[in-house]
Amino acid sequence: MSPSTPEATVPALRVRDLRKTYDNGVQALKGVSLDVMPGDFFALLGPNGAGKSTLIGIVSSLVNLTSGSVEVFGTDLVTRRSEAMRLLGLVPQEINFNLFEQPFEILVNYAGFYGIPREEAEARAEAELRRAHLWDKARVMSRTLSGGMKRRLMIARAMMTRPRLLILDEPTAGVDIEIRRDMWRALREINAAGTTIILTTHYLEEAESLCRNLAIIDRGTIVEQGPMRALLAKLDVEGFLLDIDGQLPATLPVVEGATLVAADRQTLDLDMPRAMDLNRVFAALDAAGIRVRSMRTKSNRLEELFVRLTGQSREAA
Repeated sequence: MSPSTPEATVPALRVRDLRKTYDNGVQALKGVSLDVMPGDFFALLGPNGAGKSTLIGIVSSLVNLTSGSVEVFGTDLVTRRSEAMRLLGLVPQEINFNLFEQPFEILVNYAGFYGIPREEAEARAEAELRRAHLWDKARVMSRTLSGGMKRRLMIARAMMTRPRLLILDEPTAGVDIEIRRDMWRALREINAAGTTIILTTHYLEEAESLCRNLAIIDRGTIVEQGPMRALLAKLDVEGFLLDIDGQLPATLPVVEGATLVAADRQTLDLDMPRAMDLNRVFAALDAAGIRVRSMRTKSNRLEELFVRLTGQSREAA
C-alpha cells in the first residue's frame, strides 16, 4: 500500500473527545483527542496518574469509555469491538503468561484463542521466536528465562496475531539498560516491518531514541503532541557535556548567558541558549587554560520539555 492511497491516510488510531469518569467520581480522561498514523512509532508520556493507563485500557478494550470515540484503522471500537481488537496487539507491563509452559506452547496456544489453525500457529511461533532471538529457548520452561527474555516473549506473543497496531505499556520497566537496548532493537525491527507502535514509558531517553511522534498527557488532558523533533526544537536551551584534558581548576570562567558546572573533575556540564555562539564558551574556556577533548549532547532534552509542559498544566489547574 503506497502512502498516496486513501487507506494510508486513515489513522492507525483515532481518538476523539475521549472521556472517562470512574464510579468514584474521578475524571481520568477529560476530552482526549489524538491521531496515530500507520507505520508510526508513537510515544505516550505522562506522570503517574495522568491518564495513560486509562487511555491504553480503553483502546485495548479493557476499560469502558464514558463518552467519545476510538477507531482502530477506521474500525469503531464500540460498535465493531471484535473486529477492532483483531487489528491490535497489547504488551502489558506485568508478566502474565504461565511460567510453567514452554515459550513455543505459549505462542501456539495464544494463537489458538484467535482461531488460528495449529499448523499455521506453529509456523508463526517459530518465526516470532526467531525474530525475538528466543528460538533456542523454545522448549525450556518459561520460568527459567531471564527478565529480558520474558519481555521479548510477551512481544512475540502479541505479534502472533499479526496486529497492525502494537501497544506497549512500559515494556522495559525494571530491566537494566543492556536488556532495554536489546528490546529497542527488536521493536525497531517490528516497526520497520510495517507495524505501527504506541509506546508508554517513563524512560524519556527511550522515547527520544525510538519514537518519531509523541503526545504528553497530564491530569487527563493532552498538553502537547506532535513530531518529536519539532517539540524538542521548542526548547530554547541546549545542554552539552564537555570532556576536559587534565583536571578542572577550582574556579570556572563565567560566560554571560551560559551555565557552567563541574559534573566531576574532568567533565563540564554546559547549558546555553540555542541562539548563543558556542565559540564564546570555547574562547572563555581556552582563556582559563581549559582544553576541551570532546563534547556530547546531553540526553535530557525531552525530560526538560516534559517537566515544563506538565508543570504548566498543573499551574493552570
